[in-house]
Amino acid sequence: MPFDLSPLWISLKTSLLATFITFFLGIAAAYWMLGYRGKGKSLIEGIFVAPLILPPTVVGFLLLLLFGKNGPVGKLMEPLGFSIVFTWYGAAIAATVVAFPLMYKTALGAFEQIDSNLLRVARTLGAKESTIFWRISLPLAVSGILAATTLAFARALGEFGATLMLAGNIPGQTQTIPMAIYFAVEGGAIEEAWFWALAIMGISLSGIIAVNYWQETRGNRRGQINSKSRSVASIATQSQNSKIITPDSPILTQHSPGSGLFVDIEKQLSGFSLKVCFSADKQPLGLLGGSGAGKSMILRCIAGIETPSSGSIVLNGRVLFDSQQGINLPPRDRRVGFLVQNYALFPHMTVGQNIAFGLPKGLSATAIRQLVETQLIAVQLEGYSQRYPHQLSGGQQQRVALARALASQPEVLLLDEPFSALDTHLRSQLEQQMIGTLSSYEGVTLFVTHNMEEAYRVCPNLLVLEKGKAVHYGTKYDIFEHPATVGVAQLTGCKNFSSAVATTSGQVQASDWGCTLSVIEPIPEALSNVGIRAHQIIITDKPNQENTFPCWLARTSETPHRMTLFLKLHHRSTNNNDYHLQAEVFKEKWATLKDQPMPWYVRLDPLRLILMQ
Repeated sequence: MPFDLSPLWISLKTSLLATFITFFLGIAAAYWMLGYRGKGKSLIEGIFVAPLILPPTVVGFLLLLLFGKNGPVGKLMEPLGFSIVFTWYGAAIAATVVAFPLMYKTALGAFEQIDSNLLRVARTLGAKESTIFWRISLPLAVSGILAATTLAFARALGEFGATLMLAGNIPGQTQTIPMAIYFAVEGGAIEEAWFWALAIMGISLSGIIAVNYWQETRGNRRGQINSKSRSVASIATQSQNSKIITPDSPILTQHSPGSGLFVDIEKQLSGFSLKVCFSADKQPLGLLGGSGAGKSMILRCIAGIETPSSGSIVLNGRVLFDSQQGINLPPRDRRVGFLVQNYALFPHMTVGQNIAFGLPKGLSATAIRQLVETQLIAVQLEGYSQRYPHQLSGGQQQRVALARALASQPEVLLLDEPFSALDTHLRSQLEQQMIGTLSSYEGVTLFVTHNMEEAYRVCPNLLVLEKGKAVHYGTKYDIFEHPATVGVAQLTGCKNFSSAVATTSGQVQASDWGCTLSVIEPIPEALSNVGIRAHQIIITDKPNQENTFPCWLARTSETPHRMTLFLKLHHRSTNNNDYHLQAEVFKEKWATLKDQPMPWYVRLDPLRLILMQ
């Protein structure tokens, strides 16, 4: 054992100070860069990580030029009689510079792993950016930040080249353990070198082991808490499973109805431009469209998560966004409830903490607890307040997310495909519960979906979108009975189309089907297509009826309850893909139909024909 232990104290002193400084600087820089969208981001990133890729002697040389007697910082310190060069402060600065990139990059990676939907939802719940950082981002990134801190400490402890250039190797003043090892080997003192090598490995490994132990203990403690919450909630579950949510269920969302929502925005997206204008009131409005039609983007613009290129958004008389007046309220001030596809429950918070997150500030603990329980009763989850999201099923998570959104008393509720992650049976159950809940909600509701049946059941009014444009806006009955375009008809489930031209008053020529059809509906001036839904095609034994044609079966497709028949009009088909129409019949009908000789006869009821522009 060497007589002089000063390298140990100097190394601990400099590395701990460096770690302390890089901890705050690294986290601040990482969080700032996470949201930075300005110019020169790559350049800033390169400067931050440069000490990690440059040779330590180069880093030390640059620090010497900066802090040396003739350097800019050195000249500022000269009148004060203070110098950084050849002092332990210099060693600490060198360690800080070389440790910073590891702290920054690892912390940045930890922040990037956080689901962005969690941050978006937190903003819509009224949280300030500082609150989001302390309550969402930092707790979820804590494991990565601890790993970053450990790496930064180990890097600072092992720094050699930059320290030697800036602080030198002064025994008892600036000589750290790495330099003690180097000069011990240079002087032939192998045993002393071994001592310091084992010491630095022991210190570094101890830090790593301590962090791992803390993480394991924390995980075990959380598991014990979760086990307790399961046992407590199981009692409540038995009594709640038989309850059904009705429109009269208590819900914390009652407020006076306003003038509704008005949206008139444009936003340039990749591949097309979003341009919509619509209004909505208390009755839920469904946004129906295929993937990439711009449905979710409309919700994000209303919530303030995205900024439109131009236009305005007005909610109950309050201007949320107006490009001409320069108004763009932050999400926390818009009073918007946002339910995203993956529900975005805060995983480190209990169910009760999730629901309470958006409650007004200043409420007592008793009031918060009562409000949370009221919401849980309303969504049939009484007794679940101490559970964590990972302990819930998909349906339970969806209900908690809905309760959280409603607890903040929003003036508009945005539902972004809330049933997309659920199986068919659970989707049907929760859909009925959602309809009951929305019937007692007095705010505006926008419901995004690409499922036509879901939209029909939940929403009295629909806005149909195609590539960012509103192509049909009206009641669900109007849109399903009289779709304006082929695209709208396809979205509403129509499968049979033919290009069409008007021949005489009350008749159109369906060129793709090779027939002339009598129609009841007024013929549009810009008629382009005629269509009929598969379940509205009639297979008849009366060939002399109006719009009745012989047909042959090309092939069939089976579902649990129905058969889809692919039919060729006028003559036999040449192959399985040679057909004109798809007709759907129940299997009972198919059982009596399948053995009948060809040709069959189909009737295209004039009342059921759809004329489209």
